[in-house]
Amino acid sequence: MSLPPEKASELKQIIHQQLLKMDVHGRIREVLAETIREELAPEHQQLSTEDLIRALRQRGIIDDVMKELKFVTDVNEMGKTSAPKPSTHFVDREPPVLKKTNIDPTRRYLYLQVLGGKAFLEHLQEPEPLPGQICSTFTLCLHFRNQRFRSKPVPCACEPDFQDGFLLEIHKDSLGDGSKMVDATTMLSICDPVHMVLIKTDTFGETTLVASYFLEWRSVLAAENGITNVAVELLGVGTESKVSVGVLNIRLEMYPPLNKTLSSEITSTQFTLERQKTAEKERLFLVYAKQWWREYLQIRPTHNARLVKIFAQDENGVNRPVCSFVRPLRAGRLLDTPRQAARFVSVLGHERAPVIGGGGGKQEQWCTLLAFLCRNKGDCEDHANLLCSLLLGFGLEAFVCVGTKAKGVPHTWVMTCGSDGTITFWESLTGHRYIHRPINPDDPPLAEQPKPLYPYRTIGCIFNHEKFFGNCQPSDAVEVCVFDLHDESKWKPMSGEAIKSVCAPGATSSVPPFPPLCASTIDAAVTSNEMEVQLRILVSEHRKDLGLSTVWDDQLSYLLSQALAAYELERTTGVSAGNEEFQDAVRRAVPDGHTFKGFPIHFVHRNARRVFATCLRSPFCEEIICCRGDQVRLAVRVRVFAYPESACAVWIMFACKYRSVL
Repeated sequence: MSLPPEKASELKQIIHQQLLKMDVHGRIREVLAETIREELAPEHQQLSTEDLIRALRQRGIIDDVMKELKFVTDVNEMGKTSAPKPSTHFVDREPPVLKKTNIDPTRRYLYLQVLGGKAFLEHLQEPEPLPGQICSTFTLCLHFRNQRFRSKPVPCACEPDFQDGFLLEIHKDSLGDGSKMVDATTMLSICDPVHMVLIKTDTFGETTLVASYFLEWRSVLAAENGITNVAVELLGVGTESKVSVGVLNIRLEMYPPLNKTLSSEITSTQFTLERQKTAEKERLFLVYAKQWWREYLQIRPTHNARLVKIFAQDENGVNRPVCSFVRPLRAGRLLDTPRQAARFVSVLGHERAPVIGGGGGKQEQWCTLLAFLCRNKGDCEDHANLLCSLLLGFGLEAFVCVGTKAKGVPHTWVMTCGSDGTITFWESLTGHRYIHRPINPDDPPLAEQPKPLYPYRTIGCIFNHEKFFGNCQPSDAVEVCVFDLHDESKWKPMSGEAIKSVCAPGATSSVPPFPPLCASTIDAAVTSNEMEVQLRILVSEHRKDLGLSTVWDDQLSYLLSQALAAYELERTTGVSAGNEEFQDAVRRAVPDGHTFKGFPIHFVHRNARRVFATCLRSPFCEEIICCRGDQVRLAVRVRVFAYPESACAVWIMFACKYRSVL
């Protein structure tokens, strides 16, 4: 390990100060004099360095020095690599002892510790889990300035035992060797909150969004010693957004420690100014939106019934402009094409926001991106917002469309406008794409009209991060809609400046920054094998209950992989390939006089028991699993395709071959 000259001299200075502090030089002189008296008096031999070190060790001086030197992993190995290591997330097993690793001394960090929770009253009666018993768990997900963290799962309890530490990098000035480390005043201007999302996972692997909280971390800038403890009260989501679900004990610490802290008056004044600025921007936008809506209604009274959505409620019940839910999002190397992005969004689970009580009404809840990704499922609006953001990131002109499907059911989907004027609809829940060809209502009755393949019926408005258009054509039916967005007689636009004032990144503190996507933690091959083994056991047990024996054909199972890979390729690209080879392989594997049956099915979860129960409900699959006949051979193949955020597409094929006896 080689240190730069300035670091080497700094290290020498530290060692010198430590030795002076312990008066090691004086003690060495005493030992040296004593050793010379004892060992050199009889015979005048030369005293070597080894003799002196042995004498120091015998008298315990070296041990004393080593005990006094506290080796911390804060700045170790800082010279090994030219590029600093990324900030890391680690777990404190012993909370009082702070362990810090991979720290670049030229960066400023916020060390956030979660030291347990309390008052999670919904779990007051929860029994203590037995060792090895599967139980419901809480997981805390964090996002701060393009960094994401996840706590280890802890059992759900009234006082959940969170003991986690997260190292959040705040800021680094990259101005060459002369750059200064950012000070408290500069950090006070960094208004990005720490977004915390609490997820509950039940014993079946189903996730529920418990709470979403924006932590104001800058109070630590005015704390003595740069350390502060905060009790964070988490509120519920949706209809329960005013109800407390529990309290987290959080400890915040600046690293390296601040040379000069701010006064609490300065920080509170800054927070007040930011709130006032945000409130004023939102008030002005609301005034503008009301004026825009009045003008829109004056065009045609029937516009009042159209789905023109300017504001939407997030999971915390906060009304936000819909344009703030969309932003160009680049997926790095996790997704390569817009169609692959559409496939990824479609394999995230679809679930409507829960409603307490009946009535059939739909609960309005547009989730922030972090809450949607951490939960791994959401409503059609969440899917459409994410897909639109990804398509914008891929450089397409994309919009979220708000309208209805059949029977007047409200729905959102995505639209892209090609440079040649082609309009393409993207269904975010399935990944399907549809080319829009409008019907001209003025054409003669006998003229052939294109038949729409898409399921959409009406469209009220479209929007993205910079634009908002209200549909003011005579009919809001999608099939006759013309998407000439420059024609204000067809689409009433909102002011781009007004949208930018409240929806641009950093425009207001109420618009949370977008988190980056995370790579999958699923090993597709291992997961495929595990599910396949579980399904084989379930099939064998089911057939045993029916009094049937089970013989598996491993070669036939292997052949099914070709078909499953082709199905996923077709879903992703829209291109079918490899079908001829699969058919030929099956013909060669099935002898003359035998019958082959296969049943492919697709899932977006990895629960083998749920898969098997679903498959048995299909008469075609049940016929294969319960096949009777001569020389029956069964096959099953599972293929898991991993996507970002640990989303996955699971393809399964059950098959059998048997001798036909008539």
